[in-house]
Amino acid sequence: MLHHVQLACPPNSEPALRAFYEGVLGLVEIPKPPALASRGGCWFRGHDGIELHLGVEADFRPARKAHPGLLVRDIDQWAQRLRKAGYPVVFNDDIPGMRRFHSEDPHGNRLEFLEPID
Repeated sequence: MLHHVQLACPPNSEPALRAFYEGVLGLVEIPKPPALASRGGCWFRGHDGIELHLGVEADFRPARKAHPGLLVRDIDQWAQRLRKAGYPVVFNDDIPGMRRFHSEDPHGNRLEFLEPID
């Protein structure tokens, strides 16, 4: 069972992370443990209980290939939400039985959205 996925973020990027992961994607920010909070970054939890941790890296480079795959319902609504917020949406049909698209967070980390085809 997967507990969390961690992506990197640049220093002092917490406001942009909150605006995207809470405001656009609807994840809930959860407090980091006190021993880790001073390092910066943010942690979020999805409705399925899986967490997404964003950790600060001083020499940050976005993940362009590695990415979390987010299983969603009504993928077209998710694509519309991201486009409306100014984020790219690139659909492809490379995985049989899935509709999917790639986007990115405010710092260029790749994100994949998938919905099984009934």
